[in-house]
Amino acid sequence: MAAEEEHHILPLPALETPPRLLLVVAPYYRDIADMLIEGARRTLEKAGARHEIVEVPGALEIPPAIRIASRGGDYDGFVALGCVIRGETTHYEIVSGQSSEGLMLLGLEGQAIGNGILTVENRLQAEVRADPAGGDKGGGAAAAALHLIALRTRLGGSRRGIGFRPGGEEIRLAGEGDEASSASRAFAPRGRGVGR
Repeated sequence: MAAEEEHHILPLPALETPPRLLLVVAPYYRDIADMLIEGARRTLEKAGARHEIVEVPGALEIPPAIRIASRGGDYDGFVALGCVIRGETTHYEIVSGQSSEGLMLLGLEGQAIGNGILTVENRLQAEVRADPAGGDKGGGAAAAALHLIALRTRLGGSRRGIGFRPGGEEIRLAGEGDEASSASRAFAPRGRGVGR
């Protein structure tokens, strides 16, 4: 039997304002999902965070659900919870890879996401990792989201929308100025030809 590895776990960050998180859960394996939720809730309660829960059919639906919620909801962060157990086909690689990649892309867009989607070989591994008294991967995912919220608050300034319409900013078209009478000027053709 291998010696148990030591892991350094960061203390939960102190946040000035209680953050609001959304737990996005794929309850395909209901008992595993319930343990992950319990661990996440305990961690969020310790940090004084508020949370809501939504359920989606499977792990592949977690990233799109987070994307939808990030556009319409007022959440500071997200916790992705679910379980993918290896089977006899390549479906495991597809689901585990694409759900993880989707979460990473959302994170690179600026979303604070804790990834608690277990990818395991068998049910026993899932049970050990999900158990709040064991691996507590739900609690770990919640803690990761809290750390990213704290980091964004510290280094990133205020949360701003990403895309064509940044939150709270006026939209101005190229060529518009105080003297411009219409937006159509910005799109007027400037002549034909390749050069200017």
